[in-house]
Order: sequence, then C-alpha cells, then structure tokens
Amino acid sequence: MTLRHRIAAVAGAAVAVAVLAAAAVIYLALRADLLGEIDSALHERSEQFVHDPDPDRDGDQVCASNERSFPAPAPGSDDLRFGGAGGFIQIACRDGTIVRAAGATTTVPLTPAARAIARSGRGSDVSTQAVGDTSLRVLTTGTGAGAVQVARPLGEADHELDRIVAVLAIVAAAGVALAAALGALVARTALAPIDRFTRRTEALSHDPDVSERMEVRGGDELARLARSFNTTLDALERSVEAQRHLVADASHELRTPMASLRANIQTLEAADELPEEDRAALRADIVGELDELTALVADVVELARGSTPERALDDVRLDRVVRALVERPRVRAAEFRLSLEPTVVQGEPDRVSRAVSNLLDNAIKWSPADRAIDVELREGILSVRDHGPGFAPADLPHVFERFFRAGGARGMPGSGLGLAIVKQAAEAHGGWVTAANAPGGGALLRIRFGD
Repeated sequence: MTLRHRIAAVAGAAVAVAVLAAAAVIYLALRADLLGEIDSALHERSEQFVHDPDPDRDGDQVCASNERSFPAPAPGSDDLRFGGAGGFIQIACRDGTIVRAAGATTTVPLTPAARAIARSGRGSDVSTQAVGDTSLRVLTTGTGAGAVQVARPLGEADHELDRIVAVLAIVAAAGVALAAALGALVARTALAPIDRFTRRTEALSHDPDVSERMEVRGGDELARLARSFNTTLDALERSVEAQRHLVADASHELRTPMASLRANIQTLEAADELPEEDRAALRADIVGELDELTALVADVVELARGSTPERALDDVRLDRVVRALVERPRVRAAEFRLSLEPTVVQGEPDRVSRAVSNLLDNAIKWSPADRAIDVELREGILSVRDHGPGFAPADLPHVFERFFRAGGARGMPGSGLGLAIVKQAAEAHGGWVTAANAPGGGALLRIRFGD
C-alpha cells in the first residue's frame, strides 16, 4: 500500500469513526429521551392510582380482601391489555400474589426487584420486560402493604427508534463515503509537495552535476528536509571536489619522479658506456626515486581513506606507540626528550601510529642535529616541538593542506602530504591538530585523538 493510500485510509477511517460515534450518541440520546417521557407518564399514572380516594382501589385493602381483581381506573378502562394512554395496572401483594384490574386477561411477571419492593412496601423501580411478543416498560412503586405496577408497551417507541436508526444509518453511510472521498483529497493535497520533492530528488540522483540543489520553500517540515538534503549535497560536493583535487595534485606530483625515473632508466640502457662510479650513482638514484614514488603513492592512498574510521576502534596506549616510534632505527639517530604519561585512546592503531610517525619525521626534518626534540604527552594531548626555523607566518594557515610545501622545504625529500595525513587521522578519531611557533623558536605541533 502506498503512502497516499495509507493517508487516505487513515483520514477516511478517522472521519468514519467520528460519524459513527456521533450517530451512536444521537441514537442513545433520543432513546433516553423517549424512555424518559414514557417513565414520566408511568410515574404520573402511578401517582393518580396511589392517591385515588376510591377504597376499592386501595392496594392494602385489595390484598387483605383476597379479591382476584379490583376496579380499573377510568383512564385505562377502555384498554386493559398493555395499552391505552393510562397504561396497564396491577397490584403486587407482600406474599408475591398479583391482583389484576377488572377485565384484565393477563399479568406482568414480577421481577426480583419488584418482589422486594412489594415485600417491603417501599421503593421504586423501572425496568423493561418482555411479555410474550410485547416489550413493556414497567414501573413498580411501593404502597406500604405491597406495590402497584404500571406498564406501558414500547411498540410505538421501538417503531420510532427503528425509524431513527434507519435515518442514522443512511446519514452514517453517506458520511463514511464522504470521508473516504475527503481522505483521498486530503492525501493528494498533502502529498503533492512530497511528490514534487521526490521527482526533484530522482532528477538529481540521475544528474552527475553535484552542484544542483533542492528548492527550499517556506519553513515547514518539507523545507527542513530540503535544507537537510542540500546540506548532504554540499558535503558530497566538497568530497567530490576534494577527491578531484587529490587526483589532480597527485598526478602533478607524480610527474616529476616519473619523468626523472624514466630519464634514469633510459640512461641505464647505455650503462656499458658509463664509468662504474656513474653507474652506481645512477642505480642509487633509481632506487631513491622508486622509494620516493612508493612513499608518495602510500600517502595518496592514506589520504583517500577519508576521515571516517574503517574499522571498529580499539584501545591504543598512545605513550607506548610514541616510545616505540622513537626507538625505530632511522629515528634513533635523532635526540628526543620524552615526557609521557600513560594514555589510552580509542582509535585505529595503524592510523594513530602513522600520524605520530609523521609528526616525529617532520620534527626530525627541521630540527638541528645538535638540538633535542621535545615530545610531551599530557592529559591526552601529544606535543612535538623542534628547534628549527619554525613556520613562516604566511605558511601557518596552509600547514595541513595537501601537497603544501614551505619555501624552505622544496629541496627536501617528501611530498607535502605528511601533515595532511596527521590532520585527517586526528579528525577521523574526533580529535584535532594545531600548528604554531614555539616560544624561543621552532615549530610546535599538538594533536589529540578523540574529544
């Protein structure tokens, strides 16, 4: 079932329930009103009989005289079988016997409540009883030594109620049909903006141009959804642009080592004509260029991973990672001053290690050989300070950009991706990295993994 059909069904059902409930309330109210009128007439007739001065119709005397009947009241004497405006009257004695009005041919059976009233001679009760095929409304009123019962048939009231039910059924059916039509109309009207939104999103999904955006109208829920969708498209566009720039920058950076490697390989074809020292230097250049090319490719692959963790995070002892990296053979030649407090971070061990390694390598590259590199880990923040020239003020905003190399670094090995990888690793773990010039000279890089 489509959303439109569900909305139409729910709206139609809600209106239908309201119509049926209203019809039921109207029926019950009319029924109560009709029965109230009948009950009022029964009470009035009962009072007339109880206060009748004729001693032959006194309930106490009738029961005491053991008479089988009593003179019927004048208003009801013309119709004594459950009919007439005066209704049907009978007397119930304390012992449960029933005395009928003169000329009556039937009696109304006593209910338990009526027997109790007749036995006590006090109280009043109204009930609906069936005698044969006739439905009666019966009022029982205590008279002191028994009870008088006044009954009236409900045929006329039932007929009126049947007519009301028929009218209400027609109205309810028309209401339900109207509710279904209105539900369909409401669903179509309510979903029209969603249909436009869906068509637009489908068009965008088939359009390779990520610069397209949804049109935002008003401030309702659909406008919020459109703005959220546009925010997603903004992020997608930034990601696509970043990937394009990465590919373009990587292609540009690969040209130099590839051209140099090609030239050296072509020169190697004529190696027999070169002195041994030149051949050895040529082979060393080729190996160095291959190492540089391998490192560049590895850095590009690392950046292509993005800032989203690829695996479940694990507990990483950051102080142990730093200490292990400092003990590497190619790093051991540099002097470090370590101040590490035990620290556990949640992260991917290889990305954390790669980021720390890049920070240490950057410090080694710029720090003088006779000065120690300060590495401090405190309160989850790793600080690496060298004693080199530091950052030029114009370079500071670009330190973590891809392929950015300061003016003094252009003659040094490297691709300009090391600190970009550090920033991406920090952000992948919900952390941050900063670069500044340390007081007294040198560069100060600080990183935190996690909040």
